[in-house]
Amino acid sequence: MAAITKYPEPLVFGLDIGTRSIVGTVGYKEQNKFNVVAMAVKYHDTRSMIDGQIHDIAKVSEDISSVKEELENQLNGRKLKDVCIAAAGRVLRTAVGHGEYEFNENTVVTQEYIHSIELIGVENAHNIVLENLCEDKETTKYYCVGYTVIKYYLNNYEIQNLEGHKGVKIGADVLATFLPEEVVSSLYSAVHMAGLEVTNLTLEPIAAINLAIPENYRLLNIALVDVGAGTSDICITKDGSIVGYGMIPAAGDELTEALVKKYLIDFDTAEMLKTSSNNKKIITYKDIMGISHKVNSAEVNDTLDSVKKDITNKIAEKIISLNGGIPVSAVFVVGGGGKLSGFTDYLADKLGLSHERVAIRGQEVMNDVNLLVENMKKDALFVTPIGICLSFFDQKNNFMFVNVNGSRVKLYNNDRLTIFDAAVQYGFPNDKLFPKRGKDITFKINGKTRIVRGHDGEAAVIKQNGKIVGMNAAIEANDKIEITASTAGEEASMELGSLPEYSGTLKFFVNNATIICPKFAVVNGRPETQMYKIQDGDDIEMQHYYTLEQLLYFMDVKPAGRIFVNNKVAELSEKIYENFAVEWTDDIIEWTNDVSFENLPKKEDTELVEESIDSVEESAESDEESTEIAEESTEPEKQSIKEPSAIDLHILVNSVPVTLKGKMNYIFVDIFDFYDFDRSKVMGSKLITTVNGHRTEYMDPIYEGAVVEIYWE
Repeated sequence: MAAITKYPEPLVFGLDIGTRSIVGTVGYKEQNKFNVVAMAVKYHDTRSMIDGQIHDIAKVSEDISSVKEELENQLNGRKLKDVCIAAAGRVLRTAVGHGEYEFNENTVVTQEYIHSIELIGVENAHNIVLENLCEDKETTKYYCVGYTVIKYYLNNYEIQNLEGHKGVKIGADVLATFLPEEVVSSLYSAVHMAGLEVTNLTLEPIAAINLAIPENYRLLNIALVDVGAGTSDICITKDGSIVGYGMIPAAGDELTEALVKKYLIDFDTAEMLKTSSNNKKIITYKDIMGISHKVNSAEVNDTLDSVKKDITNKIAEKIISLNGGIPVSAVFVVGGGGKLSGFTDYLADKLGLSHERVAIRGQEVMNDVNLLVENMKKDALFVTPIGICLSFFDQKNNFMFVNVNGSRVKLYNNDRLTIFDAAVQYGFPNDKLFPKRGKDITFKINGKTRIVRGHDGEAAVIKQNGKIVGMNAAIEANDKIEITASTAGEEASMELGSLPEYSGTLKFFVNNATIICPKFAVVNGRPETQMYKIQDGDDIEMQHYYTLEQLLYFMDVKPAGRIFVNNKVAELSEKIYENFAVEWTDDIIEWTNDVSFENLPKKEDTELVEESIDSVEESAESDEESTEIAEESTEPEKQSIKEPSAIDLHILVNSVPVTLKGKMNYIFVDIFDFYDFDRSKVMGSKLITTVNGHRTEYMDPIYEGAVVEIYWE
C-alpha cells in the first residue's frame, strides 16, 4: 500500500482472534466513514485454538505478535500498543432480566433512574444465569460483557424512551450477556504476552451486527449468522432491539475435517480443497502418502453437502429457538464458512424462507467503510474484524479492580461502571442497596378500597475513597468503596379515628337534653372505637346511626318501660339517626349487659358529650322516689301512658304526590320509604335534595305540603 505518514487520532487497532486465523485491522474514523489503513492475516499452523477457545496461549501470542509486526510495517514503523478484541460466543450465557422501581408519587424520570433500572435488570439476569449454573453443577464465575435494553415500561405500559416522562413506576427488560472468567483471562493473557493492552472487549456477534445490520434495519425480525471456523455465532433483532444471542459449536472446521477423512489429507490441504471448490473446476492435491490426485470441485461439494445440511439444520433450530419458536423474516450470513456453495440455500430451506431471503453480507454493508489497503477487497470475511474496530467508538471495555467493604472485586469495564456495578459484583443484596418501603395497609371503607403507604426507609450510605456519593457515581480502578446497607421503613399504621369518614359526631335529643355521641365503625362485622388500629384486609363500615340499645348503653341507662323514638314506641333494635328524639318517662333500672357491646363508646370513655344527661338522671331519681312511695301503682301508670297517634303527611316529590304514614313527626330521609329513588346507582357527580327550593339534609324535619326535589347533578 502507499506510504502513510499521518493518521488522525485515535488510530484503532482491532484483532479478530479466530479458530483458524488471526485478522488484524487498523483504521481511523473520519466523519461517518471508517478508513481501514492496514490489514494482516495469520493462519494458525497448529490447533492452538479449537471452537473459538484458546488452548495454547503461548502459540496464539506468537501469532498475535506476527500480525502486530506486519501491521506496524504497513504503518511505516508506527508502534501499536492498545488493541480491541472480541470473544467468541462458544461459552456465552444470556438471560433477560427485568428491572423496575416504584416512586411514592408522580416523578419525572431522569437518566439516573433509567440507568438504575437497567442495572437492576442486569443483576436479575445475572441471578438467572447463576441459578442455571447451579443446576448444571458449574462453579465458573461469569462476568457481564454487555447488555441491550429490549423494552422500557412506564406505569406498566411499553414506551420507547422514558426520559422526561412522569410516572409512579418504571421498568426495563434487559438482555444481558455473560462470559466465564477463564475465556476472558486466556484472551487477555495471550494479548499481554504479545506486548499489547486491551482497550476494548466485545463479543464477535455484537461486533458483526454493528456493521452488518444497521439500527434502522433492527425494526425487522432478522438473524445474523457469523460462520467462522469453530463456531457459528447468531444474533436476532426485532422491534428495534437485539433480542437474542446464541451459537452452535459447528462451522467451517467440520467441513474441513470431512475432507480430511474422505481424501486422507492433512488439515491445511483440506482447507485448500474447501476454499478452491468455489472457484476451480479441477483441484490438484497430495494425500498424506505423497501421492498427487486431481478431483472435480463438484465431487468436493458433494462430499461437503451432508455436513453443510447438518450445520445449517442446527443453525436453523437455534435461530427458531432464540426467536420464540418461529422463523425470522430474513438471514444475513457473514464469515468464510457461509460462502461455500449451497450453504445459504440449505439454511433457507431449513427455515422455510425463499432463497433470496438468506444472503451473504459483504460489500453491500460496507458503504461507510473505505478499504485503503492494496490487494484487499470488501468481503464477508472482514465484517467481524472491522466491526471489532467500530465497537471501540461505542464503548471502551477493560477489566479493573476495586475494593468493596475490604474485598478486592474484579469488574469488566464498559467505560460506564458505577458504584452499583461494584456492589452487584461484590454480591451485595439488591434489597440492601435501595431503601425499602414499609408494608402497606390495604383495606375497604364503605365498600371502597383504600391504601395507606408504608414509610420510606433510609438509603444505603456509600463512601467512595472516604467521600459520600450516590449509587450511580462513576468508579475508577483501585477505588475504595464502603457500603452500609439500606434500611426498611416502618410499616403503615392508622387508627380508625384518623379516617376522614370518622370525623364529626352524632347529635340526639334525649328527654329534651342534647346528647353528643362519637361516631363508630364496624370492622369485619365487629364494632370498634376510634383507637382501633386498622389491619391489612379489614372491611370497615362507618355507622351513621346508633341503635336505640347502643345509645342507651352509651348513656349507661336502661329505662324499665316503653321508649319513644320520634313519638313512636321503638324496639331496642331501632336505628337512631342524627337529630332523632328519644323519650321515656319510666324508671331507669341497672344495666345488665344482656347483649355484648364490647368496643362500643360509653359516655365515661369520651369527652364528646356536649350537654350532660344529668337532667335525665334527675328525672329518673324523682321517679324512683315516687316508686318507693307507691310501688304498687307503678304498673298501672305505665299502662296509662297513651301512644301518640300517627299522622299522614302529604307532600310533592319531583311533582309527584306522596303520602308519608305511620309517624308523628317526619324527617327528610323518611321520604325514601314512600318514594322510589335508587340512591345505590350513582348517576352524576352529586345528589341534590331540596325542600321548597332550599337545600336540605337527610335529618332535617319535613312538614305538610312541602315541595321536594331529588335529583343527580
